[in-house]
Amino acid sequence: MTGRIYNFENPDRFIAGTLGQPGSRTFYLQARDGTRIVSVLIEKVQVSLLAERLTELLSEVRERGANVPDEPTPADLDGGPLDEPINEVFRVGTMAIVWNGDDETILVEARAISEAIEESETVDEEDEDADVVRVELRPKQALAFAQRALEVVAAGRPPCPFCGQPLNPEGHICARRNGFMH
Repeated sequence: MTGRIYNFENPDRFIAGTLGQPGSRTFYLQARDGTRIVSVLIEKVQVSLLAERLTELLSEVRERGANVPDEPTPADLDGGPLDEPINEVFRVGTMAIVWNGDDETILVEARAISEAIEESETVDEEDEDADVVRVELRPKQALAFAQRALEVVAAGRPPCPFCGQPLNPEGHICARRNGFMH
């Protein structure tokens, strides 16, 4: 069975967002084009890495002469909540980012975790049974996505000043304090 492919070229919206309270948030990537909305479940660390890699890629291609702004304009930034309804189509397993130098766009691809990956722990790059979301972005859209994604990740629980792990409201057992609560 061939997986479903959700293509978005220059979408109206592409964001990372969350549901829930810090400490128990669920992270999503969401693309919208008109009335078509696709939401996929993603891990916090994947959101952070995607934003960092997009920023690095754009910086590199800017240095090589591509027409890439240094930062998004305020009009490009999207601080709104996720669009509803939020019906996740899959959980993201692997992601890819590709720069197209011909039209100076970025392709972000999020591929579903397939049952084969879950069972064998190996990744088949050409897994045709996995669902895929492909989003083609202009550089300013990618910069705006990356900035918002990093803000969403940082909006969680504050880090412990001793060990760096997230602090719960009731504190946590801190390894740097020999197991004492902080």
